[in-house]
Amino acid sequence: MALFLIFFNIPGLRAQSLKDRPNVLLITIDTLTPDRLSCYDSAVLKTPNIDALAQRGFLFSRAFAHNPLTLPSHANILLGLTPLVHGVHDNANFIVRKELTNLAGWLKGRGYATGAFVGAFPLDSRFGLTTGFDVYDDNYGSQGPNDLTFVERKAEVVIQLALRWLADQGGPWFLWIHLFDPHQPYEPPEPFRTQYKDSPYNGEVAYVDAALGKLFGFLKDKNLGKRTLTVFTADHGESLGEHGEMTHGYFAYNATLWVPLIIFSPGGKAGSAAQNVCHIDIFPTICDLLGIEAPPSLQGRSLAPLMKGKELPARPIYFEALTAYYNRGWAPLRGYIEGREKFMDSPISELYDIETDFHEQNNLAASADLGTQRQKYERLLKTLSAPAEGTAGQKLDRETQEKLRSLGYVASYQAPAKKNFTEKDDLKTLLPYHTKCMKAVSAYSKGQVEEGIALLKEIIAERKDFDLAYTHLANFYKKQKRLKDAVSVLLDAYQNNPSSFRIMTTYGIFLVDAGRFDEAVEVLKKGLALIDFDPEVWNYLGVAYWSQGDYDAARKAYERALALDSNYPNLINNLGSLHLSLFLKTRQPDPLRKALDYFKQAIALDPRYPSAYNGLGSALNMAGDADGAIENWKKAVELKPDFGFPLYNLGLTYLARGDKALALDYFMKYKNMFYAGLPAQEKEKLDALIQSCMK
Repeated sequence: MALFLIFFNIPGLRAQSLKDRPNVLLITIDTLTPDRLSCYDSAVLKTPNIDALAQRGFLFSRAFAHNPLTLPSHANILLGLTPLVHGVHDNANFIVRKELTNLAGWLKGRGYATGAFVGAFPLDSRFGLTTGFDVYDDNYGSQGPNDLTFVERKAEVVIQLALRWLADQGGPWFLWIHLFDPHQPYEPPEPFRTQYKDSPYNGEVAYVDAALGKLFGFLKDKNLGKRTLTVFTADHGESLGEHGEMTHGYFAYNATLWVPLIIFSPGGKAGSAAQNVCHIDIFPTICDLLGIEAPPSLQGRSLAPLMKGKELPARPIYFEALTAYYNRGWAPLRGYIEGREKFMDSPISELYDIETDFHEQNNLAASADLGTQRQKYERLLKTLSAPAEGTAGQKLDRETQEKLRSLGYVASYQAPAKKNFTEKDDLKTLLPYHTKCMKAVSAYSKGQVEEGIALLKEIIAERKDFDLAYTHLANFYKKQKRLKDAVSVLLDAYQNNPSSFRIMTTYGIFLVDAGRFDEAVEVLKKGLALIDFDPEVWNYLGVAYWSQGDYDAARKAYERALALDSNYPNLINNLGSLHLSLFLKTRQPDPLRKALDYFKQAIALDPRYPSAYNGLGSALNMAGDADGAIENWKKAVELKPDFGFPLYNLGLTYLARGDKALALDYFMKYKNMFYAGLPAQEKEKLDALIQSCMK
């Protein structure tokens, strides 16, 4: 009898049997400010599909993010921890520790199938949020080191992939869908582009609402809607010029910290609450509503009592904005929200009454004694920084550290050495430089190349510590085919910022592009000594080694990158090229087989990747499949008409087949595009091939 009572009282058994347990749907919309949803404010847009969820669910009108950035915010949501414990403070240079309990893993351990479908690179699998997911679909294409914006895929594509996964589920499931569309650049598809030509951001939001209609319609048609616990939120908002910030990630005003939060619970009542809540509350709330125990380490609290009409005790909500601190060494920005009070700790502190001044126009700090706020802030930091149960760091022996590093289980980034900051370091003081940098990028994207370059040069002349000014300028030069100037800019950046990981590794990557492989290896190795979990840096180190002819070192670097990110098309394509080189060197069949496999994997991950088709064509040709080679080379040219290698290869192959007309066509296309830049010997060879086609 006693045993029965003990078994009966296990919290995880309060819910229904497994087959009857509610499904869980988490929807996160990137860069969505609540006042663009008509369920929050009907003055701007109509969002009928999200409104319908709010009408049958519970709406929280004062929900806040802890970070104004994608990766940290999703870590907060899925781990139920603040960045003070999980350690992810920025979109770059951080990775989630594998030992931390992810909501997906927690539900998977309780019988749930788990799937994630994400819209863009900031949530790439390399950053560590994959733990516990049966499927983590981040196949949106290749993110190049010179891309000025994140590679992404449209909401309807993400939702369609998620629906395919849902169609195969027979038991309870947890599905996370992340839609990136409202993030800059604002480029909604038609008809939203035309309808919202004066506000493309609004067009993106309207498009996302329309795309969600298909998801909600599927759930309704399959009788899943009423049986699915649904959580709808955003990772952060968007400033859109408020406080002088055009986008997000720099400041921590409500324009970027205030987020929508709507929860529909099967059997629950519709309603709303105006009490302050936050992202770390989502994990424990889901557990409570499912009737399962929550991990004891969580720092948030269940919102189920609010959904039943009860009040929760007031408590401070921590927030931070640390991108400029980690990347430029500027002053950190942290603070808390409690009740109507919002305090920001920085060299120029800020205090607001957000009950009467939600948009933070009247800083009360100058006329207030901030002693109480500082004490509360320090207590909060101390409380939240205490290691959560089961997540405390451990001192590891050297062998264990090396094993963990080899698997990518590293999650630390050294903060800037500077500890004391003055008003000169405050983000508000330095805002003009940030704004000028954003204007430079905008000017360049509009075709105003020289204006963009001039603005960045002005920043660098005054602020030698502004990393983005250097890297953007280098990218601008590279896109203008001024690679020598790009490398020179990054050398200057490296000399002025010798401990900056971003600058160091960007410089190393550009040295690879410039063919200066010996220098590249040394610089990239220094970067990896600072942070060893960036697969892109390992990938480029592999390219440098391969170009030096050190195939073994290249293979090890590539495999290290692959251990960190198995869905990286560029890397997998490079592995294919490496094994093709090994085949040419050894004429052993195994490298050719591996090359074919790698090229096919790269194409499966990114079907619009021309280099992979070119590589596969070359491998098939070496394997004796000329027809397959031609098919893939043609696909490469279709995707990239100015791609020289497949043009040349097609010319050679058709000439060998005796089809001189087609061979001549491809050789002439190649000549028209590349002849001027060819060495004299290559020009002679091409001219001879063309002559042979005319005989």
